[in-house]
Amino acid sequence: MAPSSSSTKKAAKLAKSGQGKKVRFQGGTMFPLIVAVVVVLGLALVVYARQSRPAADASAPTVDDHWHMAYGFYLCDTWVQVTGNMEDPSAPGYDEFVRTGIHSHDDGVVHWHPFTSASVGKRAKLSIFLDVYGIELTDDKLTFPEDQRAQLPSQNETGVFEEGETQCEIDGEMKDGELKVVVWNNFSDTDDGTTYVADFDNIRVANDAMVFSIAFVPAGTDVGMPPWAANLPELGAVDSGQVIPEQPGDTTVPGESVLPSSTVAPADSIVADPQSDPSLPPTTVARSSGATTTTSGTVESGG
Repeated sequence: MAPSSSSTKKAAKLAKSGQGKKVRFQGGTMFPLIVAVVVVLGLALVVYARQSRPAADASAPTVDDHWHMAYGFYLCDTWVQVTGNMEDPSAPGYDEFVRTGIHSHDDGVVHWHPFTSASVGKRAKLSIFLDVYGIELTDDKLTFPEDQRAQLPSQNETGVFEEGETQCEIDGEMKDGELKVVVWNNFSDTDDGTTYVADFDNIRVANDAMVFSIAFVPAGTDVGMPPWAANLPELGAVDSGQVIPEQPGDTTVPGESVLPSSTVAPADSIVADPQSDPSLPPTTVARSSGATTTTSGTVESGG
């Protein structure tokens, strides 16, 4: 049966009325448009990230490196070091030592020989060393844990050095202190180093033989290298098991590595490496009862 003329006219009318009309989502076309843009941008970012992502960081230090860097805390007018053998399983920072391989031997030296990827390449930062010893360093506060407070200046028993709160007694006068970290690329550098006053967490450990001075001092105070930084090669040789080259007048037994007599070590230390032979010559001496005796016979206070 042929369709009636009226039905044909209705169909044609409906078809004509639908021309040019758009499908509309509830709420208009803006929402789906935004969703589409977000999806496109998200995909673009994923592609960009994959293409621009650097290869696995193979820069130094690697797990095959064994670096030594001098460090020291200059607090008001006193140099101090961290204490404790973190290679001892009972030490408070042992877990961090196992994770990173970073520690010190009561010798004013950062021993950096990574155990894992946690402390290699661009991840190698000064903050890792501080974490091993539980020391917190922010842009305005330096905090020592209780087990690290014995060697701090006597006027500070809290272990906290905070800008705007803690003062330094210099020549009988109380002065406000400020935090800064001075970094040298090599212990033999003669320049003033690079000074950081913020963003301390991102200070890189970029090469062997660097020097770090972490200071809380009155404004305008010049901060140099720790006094033991000059002995870095000898200290590193002891830790590495290397034999220190014999110098004129050297009484060291051939093949035996000991600290030079000018080495300054922390309180109650006898040798730099706690694993060293206790029968080492008495030329390797140091601070005891809050004072440090040097080869010149002078005595430096400093806990």
